[in-house]
Amino acid sequence: QGHLVESGGDSVQAGGSLTLSCAASAATYHSSYCKAWFRQAPGKEREEVASLDITGSTKHADPVKGRFTISRDNAKNILYLQMNSLKPEDTAMYYCALSTYSGCSVIGRSKFNYWGQGTQVTVSS
Repeated sequence: QGHLVESGGDSVQAGGSLTLSCAASAATYHSSYCKAWFRQAPGKEREEVASLDITGSTKHADPVKGRFTISRDNAKNILYLQMNSLKPEDTAMYYCALSTYSGCSVIGRSKFNYWGQGTQVTVSS
């Protein structure tokens, strides 16, 4: 219960597109107040890429605005991250995260109590 499974990571050329998926159990998915995607490049801190709150309102980090889109399918219990116009600096391990504690307006990564195992995205120039 509560297990998150990401998929969709791959190696692509700059300018390409990928769609990441994060499948969750129905109980975890529907009890979460905030859903998000994070990424972590080697030697760097894990950073939030995009979030989606219980109302469906979304936020995207400045480096990915206009290129990435977070979305959900409530019938399938799946969170998505559509990534377009990929750049080499987007290379990272991507993680999905859910919070059953608080909404997205609460600052900090600690609110997320469910994490996936990660899916690797590599963008070559």
